[in-house]
Amino acid sequence: MRRSLKLSAAVAATLALSAVPVFASVSGAGQGAALSSHFAVSHIPATTTPIKHVVVIFGENVSFDHYFGTYPNATNPAGEPPFYAAPGTPSVNGLTPSLLSNNPNGVNPQRLGPSQAMTGDMDHGYSAEQKAFDNGLMDNFVNATGHGDKTVMDYYDGNTVTALWNYAQHFAMSDESFGTTMGPSSPGAINLISGQTHGAIAFSGNSTTPNPTALKPGDKGYPTWALNQNGTLFSDVDPYFDKASKGTTIEMTGKNIGDLLNAKGITWGWFEGGFANPTAQHKNVGGKEVTDYIPHHEPFQFYASTSNPNHLPPSSVTMIGKTDQANHQYDMTNFWQAVNAGNMPAVSFLKAPGYQDAHAGYSDPLDEQQFVVDTINKLEQSPDWSSTAVIINYDDSDGWYDHVMSPIINGSNDPAQDVLGMVNGKYAGNATIMGGYQDRMGYGPRLPLMVISPYSKRNYVANTVSDQSSILRFIEDNWNLGRIGDGSYDAIAGSLMNMFDFSHGPSNTKLFLNPSTGEPMPQVTPFMVSGQTYMSIYDIAQMADFGFTQSKHDLQFVYNNQIVTVPFHGNTIQVNGQDVKLDANMVGRDGQLCLPIASFAHVLGASVSQSSSYGVTWIPPQN
Repeated sequence: MRRSLKLSAAVAATLALSAVPVFASVSGAGQGAALSSHFAVSHIPATTTPIKHVVVIFGENVSFDHYFGTYPNATNPAGEPPFYAAPGTPSVNGLTPSLLSNNPNGVNPQRLGPSQAMTGDMDHGYSAEQKAFDNGLMDNFVNATGHGDKTVMDYYDGNTVTALWNYAQHFAMSDESFGTTMGPSSPGAINLISGQTHGAIAFSGNSTTPNPTALKPGDKGYPTWALNQNGTLFSDVDPYFDKASKGTTIEMTGKNIGDLLNAKGITWGWFEGGFANPTAQHKNVGGKEVTDYIPHHEPFQFYASTSNPNHLPPSSVTMIGKTDQANHQYDMTNFWQAVNAGNMPAVSFLKAPGYQDAHAGYSDPLDEQQFVVDTINKLEQSPDWSSTAVIINYDDSDGWYDHVMSPIINGSNDPAQDVLGMVNGKYAGNATIMGGYQDRMGYGPRLPLMVISPYSKRNYVANTVSDQSSILRFIEDNWNLGRIGDGSYDAIAGSLMNMFDFSHGPSNTKLFLNPSTGEPMPQVTPFMVSGQTYMSIYDIAQMADFGFTQSKHDLQFVYNNQIVTVPFHGNTIQVNGQDVKLDANMVGRDGQLCLPIASFAHVLGASVSQSSSYGVTWIPPQN
């Protein structure tokens, strides 16, 4: 796969501070210090790690195999954004040759390209997903969640979900992370913030409508399709405390992470596209108008303590993240107001507007990429980036095929909803039922999870089990908040700590990508001198995925097990102690050292390709 322009954070810091004039900071990299001088230093609550800001980008409806099944090997056909893996890229538990050519579902997974970004929506119900698992055989997806649609088996690769693959190369991801429970969006979102889908009460309307009444089992309108008789939610229903909600609604009782953060006086917020105007719409890449705001995707609106039923705006920018009339529930525009004012909350949950949230049927990976890349590019230019962790996760799998059977660590044996039987010689319904609450069987399907931060490990794949409530637990532990209690999954959630490296400071570097293609964006535009294309060493390092250290006279890095030393002038570099001449001299441009890219790649055993569509692409050695 293709390697994007990357530098190690340690390198970026070293270079930004260097007295050598040919190494000015990368465009945007030095903006943080300049911006921070305009903001007064405010009290920052103590944390157990160097992370002072957590930003959760919570997408919709993607299984791990659907996005990363063939990682890190992309097909790279002509006319699509290329991706080539860096040397030493770890493999994932993905689609093996056997699964691609002789799949037990009777239908082989097929690759989807960028022109196939729009697909139909699959069944991702609580029971349907269990049926697809077929007692651990993972062979009933076409029937159970596809309802005969063979597309349910298909996947994208790094030529479509290009940005996510580039982020995976540069930062950390997990190939053993799961939905907390089976089922669709509302349970997934509620599990993210509380790990607990029990404690639900049904109402005949939302809290802003005249005389809504509480519904009991047996009452007309009671949502038996989503709520069991004992108050456990297992499907999608709109939240009670939201003026945009329609039909039967749900109130959740109990605590969520917002309550714990409020108790400690820590700033936080949920920011969702369309919250300020729930009727606003945008077109997706397929040209369809999609409503931005989707009430059942907003989990805090289910709780009286953390809701903003009338979608009131914050009383001021300085109050974003604090308790006022908005009560921590905001429009996406409010997040950027806070960031630009140097007032980013300690904990922020970001929900893209509908057309960009990745939900099949009305959204897609290309629109999602635009949102994710725009968000991360901007955050990397924030003065708070050095202490920020962005976590990308999803609410459910949409029913897309994934070949990994999840570990069942919480059982349920409700004959009306649970159909998963024997798994690995054990009856799934006999697993411990936390709190005694039925219809919370988990873990659910495998989902992507990524950590993007100066503190995340580089080009790392975590193989330890985690779930949506692992994000909840990380926040709880980082700010010493305690647990939700009452059978919440946070008590048993796997840790995300192995995706971080806190022993070397903020040593992973920024990665700026093109929102349209997902490819790295050079911070110095490549240029020609005497027929040679030149690029800055920053951009080469980012693209080829190496970090370097700098002395007064040269810089040094390791690439493909070769020790490389580059002086700040001339046309000779050293590879494993041997002098090697480039085809042309190194030059300075915009305060940065620039090298003839084709010649430089050649001496490292790599190559480059150039096109008008995608610029310069680094192609690693084919070992």
